[in-house]
Amino acid sequence: MISKSALYLSLVLAAACGSAHAQKDNAAAKDLANKNGCMSCHDIGTKVIGPAFKDVAEKYKGQKDANAVLTKKVKEGGKGVWGRIPMPPHDQMKDADISTIVGWILAQ
Repeated sequence: MISKSALYLSLVLAAACGSAHAQKDNAAAKDLANKNGCMSCHDIGTKVIGPAFKDVAEKYKGQKDANAVLTKKVKEGGKGVWGRIPMPPHDQMKDADISTIVGWILAQ
């Protein structure tokens, strides 16, 4: 017989795995990325001007604060992490939209 806590833990883990998969295929996040010009410099699996989103996800895998760190980096811009070409700031974007896009990127 399974205890209530074991059952609860199993349900929580299953939900977490399901939401990660759903996030990877998040059409709304991809649409936001397209509308805000992200896909002009990035691709999911191939380096363009900036790194591939799969490479970003791999670099930040396991970092608990990855979404916050990358949301700030997108908002303020950055340079030197992925090469010499700087990423311009996207300070006109809403933080919630950036966080949605970053969550999608991290799920790749």
